[in-house]
Amino acid sequence: MIMDAENFLKEKIGSLDIIKELKKRQIRGDVYLVGGSIRELFLCSIPNDFDFAITDEEDIKVFEELLNSRAFILGKKPIHTFRIAKDNKNIDLTKIEKDIVDDLLRRDFTINAIAYNIKSGEILDPAEGLKDLKNKVIAHIKKENLIKDPLRMLKAIRHFSTLNSFVIHDNLYKDICELKYLIGHVAPERIKYELDQIICSKNVFSSLKVLDTTGLLFEIFPELFVLKKFDDEKTLIPAVFGHTVDAFRYLYPFGNKYHIDKQSIKITGYALLFHDLGKPQTFTYDREKHVVHFYYHERFSEDIALSIMERMRFSVNEMRNIKNLIHNHMRIFLISSGETTERAIRRVIFKMGDLTPLLVLMSVCDMYGSSQGKDNESTERVLGVCEDVLSMYKKFQEKPLPRLISGHDIIGLGYRQGPEVGRILAEIRERQIAGEIKTRQEAIDYVKAILKTNVFQ
Repeated sequence: MIMDAENFLKEKIGSLDIIKELKKRQIRGDVYLVGGSIRELFLCSIPNDFDFAITDEEDIKVFEELLNSRAFILGKKPIHTFRIAKDNKNIDLTKIEKDIVDDLLRRDFTINAIAYNIKSGEILDPAEGLKDLKNKVIAHIKKENLIKDPLRMLKAIRHFSTLNSFVIHDNLYKDICELKYLIGHVAPERIKYELDQIICSKNVFSSLKVLDTTGLLFEIFPELFVLKKFDDEKTLIPAVFGHTVDAFRYLYPFGNKYHIDKQSIKITGYALLFHDLGKPQTFTYDREKHVVHFYYHERFSEDIALSIMERMRFSVNEMRNIKNLIHNHMRIFLISSGETTERAIRRVIFKMGDLTPLLVLMSVCDMYGSSQGKDNESTERVLGVCEDVLSMYKKFQEKPLPRLISGHDIIGLGYRQGPEVGRILAEIRERQIAGEIKTRQEAIDYVKAILKTNVFQ
């Protein structure tokens, strides 16, 4: 069976244009195709990037001539990797230190430790990665490889999230549980890159469960461990941390239903992960009514999330959008609690702008995380409001409301130039969206009324 797999892999690799061209060239040393591209070919995916291990750096010139592009040194590793970027594809070339078997056995997982010799067409598989590929198992080569680069623990879970139907080997799971504390030695940017892939994957819920049960999640985000302890102490239904994780069951399905792009799924996912971080600090219990309250928890959650995002090197744009979603994550629930007016829906859209579909997605996930996926009168009402919000948002996208008045107009009416002008414009826009101001004259009259009463003075 392994021989069949090997022959299948040889056929897939041999059919690649770059391999065909390399076989025609004069190569001084040994050149091996290695790493993730072999895994992807075995799984019948088309790799976008290729990794090669070489014994002679002079052969880099062969790749440069073949691709008509110059190589540059990538990163600051002890072992230099040379990259050639061509037509949105990356070709990485790494010089072998000792021999190819040693090189393969220093890698992260068995499924990434397979090589193809360009000259001989031979498959090298010292860690039995082909067997694990056939059985869909993510197994590490040895514990020392995780210690050498602790990010590999998170990469294992990223592979679990993105490779269809793969499982994590028991020994790898145990070693992650034991070595999880080492993730603190990894640069936050590297951690975030892996988390981004996990959050955007179809298998995000199961992956978060693994991050939870191994404890790796709390090494990265100790703030989430506070939520888990809060659940243990208060035993609330729904649980705060528990419903947050359960909410991720619905992120991909409803993201797909609402046609949310990958970048927006990522932003929504982080907002969902952080949205209730402030609940332990705001917990109160009304003994007379036997009711739990978390007044203004979104404000506390927003502050804690900002601290995390700064630590993890989120971009300014990511931080702004995630904070906005957290700050407003109760808004759709609030307008769903009674009779929902068109004016209320318009105000949500004005407040959220292009984040409106993301807020809808976040609300649905949060709702079903709390209801454990069960529908009831409340969920049906929220879903209806979400549909109305999306419908009106699309109408505004297709036919945006015209601008009724400008800052120059306001100054021309006698107002001083300054930040107050912007606030007046925002107020007029909100009232226009709510249907309270419909014409230019009504906008001018509104400005005159403000000037008369000195509301902004």
